[in-house]
Amino acid sequence: MLIGVPKEIMNNENRVALTHGGVHELVKAGHTLVVQAGAGVGSGISDDDYRAAGAELVDDAAQVWERAEMILKVKEPVGEELTRMREGQLIFAYLHLAASAECTKAVLDSKVTALAYETVTRGRTLPLLAPMSQVAGRLAPVAGAYHLTQSQGGSGVLMGGVPGTRRANVVVIGGGVAGEAAGVIAAGMGANVKVIDLNLERLAELEQVHGNRLDTIASNAMNIAEAVADADLVIGSVLIPGAAAPKLVTAEMVERMRPGSVLVDIAIDQGGCFENSRPTTHQDPTYKVGDKIYYCVSNMPGGVPQTSTAALTNATLPYIQRIAAQGWTKALAADEGLASGLNAHDGKITHRGVFEAMLEELQLEQNHDFRNVQDILASV
Repeated sequence: MLIGVPKEIMNNENRVALTHGGVHELVKAGHTLVVQAGAGVGSGISDDDYRAAGAELVDDAAQVWERAEMILKVKEPVGEELTRMREGQLIFAYLHLAASAECTKAVLDSKVTALAYETVTRGRTLPLLAPMSQVAGRLAPVAGAYHLTQSQGGSGVLMGGVPGTRRANVVVIGGGVAGEAAGVIAAGMGANVKVIDLNLERLAELEQVHGNRLDTIASNAMNIAEAVADADLVIGSVLIPGAAAPKLVTAEMVERMRPGSVLVDIAIDQGGCFENSRPTTHQDPTYKVGDKIYYCVSNMPGGVPQTSTAALTNATLPYIQRIAAQGWTKALAADEGLASGLNAHDGKITHRGVFEAMLEELQLEQNHDFRNVQDILASV
């Protein structure tokens, strides 16, 4: 299979979809890799590294898109990439279609086959989302602590305090992979940490693993409102695979927080779980609503690209190898979890969460714009 790896063009996105080690494994198996020059520089991977691994380097992204049967990306197509997708091509990336009508429309119009990292499953887990969730979760308290400093407009509270002073109160909404990582790092920084989740079994797991380092609270509107009101830092990490994130923290709740409090929305890729959330960039990461600070960078792991690129390739490579060897239809037919990653094909949405999120915005029709994944696999 001819596999293309273009350079990411999102703001300050220095990750790349495949390390040179991953290229080596695919080339060894007989596949052709076309990599855009400079694609790995931000992740510490030179063009010479890719050449030594057996990749063909090209200067222009258009060449990668035109030639590749499968495009490997980190982030969803943006800008000029939206018109480069084509029918018969497979794109494998973090697509987050439920949060972007523009990208979803481009995917449907191009009739590309869209396979999303974030909806691939293994049992009850999301194996391709997990490494980036871990990175974002570990970064969130660090970003929050920095923006709590008064020089950044924050309240001036130190996460762990010092003897004789109070510690920062941190509330993590969502106890999944990202939420657990955020809670552990915040606790390690000395903060008082509460983790809120709907799943009582998950809360029990967190208590069993982390003991009294994390206070666990069952999720409901009243509990969230009370916890948020007393928080210096709120971290949102709620996830419904493939669907838009629910807005669990309202503007009214935030108004009751202390001046200079900070909110970090890890769920912003899926639309965010705070009412006032809107995507920001590493270049301009925060904005204020009243006297509260929102940090909603939509590609948080892109801030630590060497770690993130290596972790991403570790997770995705086995799937890429199977798709390249078998073709996407056979690979998906053989793995129900991988099949759950199919979000669109031939102009039809194939993931129910994406369809429901885009139903009104794109004026979709149930009997025309949605097809079941198994029906597609049976017909191609």
